Amino acid sequence: MLKNKGHSSKKDNLAVNAVALQDHILRDLQLRNLSVADHSKTQKLGLIGPPPPQLSSDEWEKVKQRSLLQGDSVQPCPICKEEFELRPQVLLSCSHVFHRVSPPLTPVQACLQAFEKFTNKKTCPLCRKNQYQTRVIHDGARLFRIKCVTRIQAYWRGYVVRKWYRNLRETVPPTDAKLRKKFFEKKFTEISHRILCSYNTNIEELFAEIDRCLAINRSVLQQFEEKYGHEMTEEEWEKIQVQALRRETHECSICLAPLSPAGGQRVGAGQRSRETALLSCSHVFHHACLLALEEFSVGDRPPFHACPLCRSCYQKKILES
Repeated sequence: MLKNKGHSSKKDNLAVNAVALQDHILRDLQLRNLSVADHSKTQKLGLIGPPPPQLSSDEWEKVKQRSLLQGDSVQPCPICKEEFELRPQVLLSCSHVFHRVSPPLTPVQACLQAFEKFTNKKTCPLCRKNQYQTRVIHDGARLFRIKCVTRIQAYWRGYVVRKWYRNLRETVPPTDAKLRKKFFEKKFTEISHRILCSYNTNIEELFAEIDRCLAINRSVLQQFEEKYGHEMTEEEWEKIQVQALRRETHECSICLAPLSPAGGQRVGAGQRSRETALLSCSHVFHHACLLALEEFSVGDRPPFHACPLCRSCYQKKILES
């Protein structure tokens, strides 16, 4: 402690002696009119010039504008070569800009302070100007925010445009023949896949429904065979013929020509007799007309021909004329 106090007192005495010696030189050598701002004379006499006057607000504004024109806040810090980002900056009176606070990956000491400590003098690292003045600014943070916003907007616009173009390619078919073919093949595949995904099939229920339908069809066919499958006897045909005579049908309902009565009928010269067909439903037609109608009925196969009048399945018998 005593050693430190003695060292500091020696420095104070040295400073006082230097000031007293300078004042003595000015008084004794009658250099009262000597301007200390004249560096050539003061350096010859070994005198120390006064510091430059403090810059006004207008002068600082001009320095700041000159720095913006040079783009110092946009460029990295000249000392550490790191971006300013959101950290504050130091603006020198020579319009150069440096970090006020060091970046996270650099030593704790600020860039400008570290440079002054390394050079052991207060000079600008770029222009070597002495006795500069400093001011804290935040232009780098403002420009960095604008840069980030611009980049985010550019990425978002790019994403929107890519999404729009992707949707356009998926909805509008191209003009090229090969690309158009691939486009419609892809669409057909997507539609088929959606149909398969939306169709929920229960195999057990499907097979049960098929078995039920087959059982119903078998029962219907069995009933039909029981009703129309056996050959009708002569007695049944006689009853049906009696019922047809009661109807008193004198013409064919298909061609509207007269029917040949059972038991024979004489026809004139140049005429052909037509065979008469009696159906099991007691309706009577010309046999030729009935055959033509059966051929015309697409899908009907014996014994599933239907009567043209009552639409019931029939068996037929040719009446003797």
